[in-house]
Parts: sequence; structure tokens; C-alpha cells
Amino acid sequence: MPTTVLAAGDHFVLPELLEQELRAATPAGTELDVRQLRLPWPHTPFGKVAEVDEASGTEEEMIEALSGVRICVTQMAPLTERVLAASPELELFCVSRGGPVNADLAAATRHGVAVCYAPGRNAVATAEHTLALILAAARRIGDVHTDLKQGRWRGDYYDYTRCGVEIDGSVVGLVGFGAIGSRVAPVLAAMGATVLVHDPYVRPEAVQGVARLVSLDELLSRSRIVSLHARVTDETRGMIGRDRIETMPKGAVLVNCARGALVDYDAVCDALDSGRLAAAGFDVFPAEPVPAGSRLLTTPGVVLTPHIAGASREVAHKAARIVAAEAGRFLRGEPLAHCANPGGLSS
Repeated sequence: MPTTVLAAGDHFVLPELLEQELRAATPAGTELDVRQLRLPWPHTPFGKVAEVDEASGTEEEMIEALSGVRICVTQMAPLTERVLAASPELELFCVSRGGPVNADLAAATRHGVAVCYAPGRNAVATAEHTLALILAAARRIGDVHTDLKQGRWRGDYYDYTRCGVEIDGSVVGLVGFGAIGSRVAPVLAAMGATVLVHDPYVRPEAVQGVARLVSLDELLSRSRIVSLHARVTDETRGMIGRDRIETMPKGAVLVNCARGALVDYDAVCDALDSGRLAAAGFDVFPAEPVPAGSRLLTTPGVVLTPHIAGASREVAHKAARIVAAEAGRFLRGEPLAHCANPGGLSS
């Protein structure tokens, strides 16, 4: 009897990509019955579904789609207590994201469903986007682009007080040295920057030859450019606020492609208005989409992108490949590589 699998894709990680990778990862001799479901993200923003965050689709459509399904591979589908209770044959739920925020892990464990995720799937894309924002902010590309599109030729940006700064010879501070920060650092170093890193979970030898580990206070006080790559925890929430911005060199540049909760954006706007900061580049925000009245939309010196640092075609393929590989391990009876709730395997 074939194993029934649901490929619950969307308009980024396509259902057909998920099915293609599933079939490639399936052990020889195993027959699959793959069903496809296309969820509306990103054409419709994700949101909270029952008790889970950042999900796309509804509990009702998942309950219907999961009937008789043993394995589900998805990016955004909600896995809630209600969905689990209505899906007794489900054993494995693979989320092709850096964390399974759309799955109720406690409920999945109670129902004996293992939940996997895809760490590092968008590390390269986000690192490249970070570098793009650093360059765009440091060289004032956002403001001059807007002016030129509106018919204003801003030759006055050759004024010493307005022109940007170079990476070569600058001190650049990276807050966090995980999958993304560790890719950004060697590129900056190759461009001639002195790279400082603050990450309490990284040993000095991990940055040797590329950067130097320092305290957060030292990093902020010395860095002409600061880029954030930290996760949101009780310790990091709001870590770049008014007091810490005041310790940064006058005319510094701040970039955030990590999480909006790390930064006090009103304090950033005040610092840009006062000249304490020269420029900033942001891909993440405290509220998404950015509200129409946000100061970020009108404060000069800010380059904004709509949380797309991880959006590349390569990421969609990597994401599908990672979760398909987990499904293949499961079908072969091998240990899962990225299981968020190991207890779900034995419940």
C-alpha cells in the first residue's frame, strides 16, 4: 500500500517542488501517493491560526487535506490541536522553515507526530541581502534612487557631509555569528573591513582569521557599520535602543535583516533625524506590513525591503530538498536530522 503524503506548498515553496524532491528522496521500493495543496502565501499575508503563529491557510482545509495522510511537507500550513485531533494517521510534519512556528509542538508530541524544520535553508540568500543593504545604506542608494525616480538629480551628495562611506577600512560589527553572520563576515573581511563579532555562544577559534570576538559595548562603540544577526530572546529583545545607539560613533550605519523585535525603531528614527546615525537598512519590522503612518517610511537615510532577505529561487529548492530528505529518513527508519520534538517519535 502506498504511503500517502501531503505536499502543502504555497506560491514560494511550490507544491510541485515539494513533490519532485519527495520522489527523489524516497527509498527504492517505496510507493508514494502524493497529494498537492497550494496555500495562498505570500499573495495573502501569513498570520496567527488558532494557537500557532505565522501560518497560511485554515484549519478546515488542512483537516480535509490530511485525511489518510501519514506525512506532510509544508512551509506555512497550520498544525494545531484541532488539526492533529482530526488527523490520526499523521506521523511526520516537516516545515521547510528555519523554525516550526506554524506547528503546536506540545500538541504534536501528545499526538505522536514528529515535527521537523529546515535550519539554514535561507542563510546564503539572507547573507547576500544583508550585504546589499549594508552597501545601499552606506552609499545612500535608497534616498538618491527615490530622488532620481522623481526627477531630482542629487549631485549635492558629493558634498562631504552627505556622501557615503566605504567598507574598505571600516570597522564593521556583526551581532550574531550563526549561519548568516558567519557568511557575511568573510565577505566583509575580503572587502577590507575590520570585522568585530559579538555572540556569547561562539568560541574565539570559530571567528579566527576573519573577525574578533568582543563585548556588545565594544562592538557598538567602535563600529562604523553594525549588522544584526541575533535571534529574539528575553536578552536580545529591544537590545538596540536609545541608550545603545548613543554609544555608537556619530554617523554610524545600522542594518537589521534578523528580527524587528531587536530594535527600537523610534529611537533609530530620532537618531537619523539628529545625525547620530547616518543611515539604516531594514528588512524586518515590529509590525508587518509596515503601517502607513510609520516614521520609517518618511525618515531620510533609511533603505527598506519588505522582509524578503530570504527570498530566492534557490531557497525554495533548498527548503523542499531539506524536508524531503527528512521524509526519506523517516521512511527508511533512520534518525531525523532536524526534529523539533523528539518525544513525538515515541508517543
